[in-house]
Amino acid sequence: MNDVAEIDSHGVLVEPTTLMIQRHLPGPIERVLDYLTRSDLRRQWLAAGEMAMQVGATTELVWRNDELTDPPGERPPAADIEHRLEVRVTACDPPHRLAITWGSTGGVTFDLAPAGGRVLLTVTHHRVVDPAMRLSVSAGWHAHLDLLVARVSGVEPAPFWDAFVRIKQDYAQRQQA
Repeated sequence: MNDVAEIDSHGVLVEPTTLMIQRHLPGPIERVLDYLTRSDLRRQWLAAGEMAMQVGATTELVWRNDELTDPPGERPPAADIEHRLEVRVTACDPPHRLAITWGSTGGVTFDLAPAGGRVLLTVTHHRVVDPAMRLSVSAGWHAHLDLLVARVSGVEPAPFWDAFVRIKQDYAQRQQA
């Protein structure tokens, strides 16, 4: 029997420029936090980069999406082999909350809460004003979080780029509806 209600895997706009997306993950909560904060674990689903767990700490996140799955799938022509972004920790309350700056947007908040025998991860990406950027951010978080679920669950994930392209098309259709 399922001990928590299922959630929609798609992100939703909780404000016109704020995306919220959720996933249930196997716990404990400290293990999930490690996948958000430890470079060796985060690089398996998102981006590498050492992160100090204190407000004001900065790190450079490094994406190499071709290395996330084997095979990686077909990288879209516009996607870079590597992407770098300097972020700064703006809130830190382990193991329940981590917030970081995120480029020109209003930043990203990761909230973790017990949910029955699992952990509910809520990712909120604030102030993504540009619609094209919002589409990429929505599809990106969706694809990366699906990869996180697979990694934490010990399941071999589908090729990253193929999933990203499919999910981005799905979000594009949803945004037109």
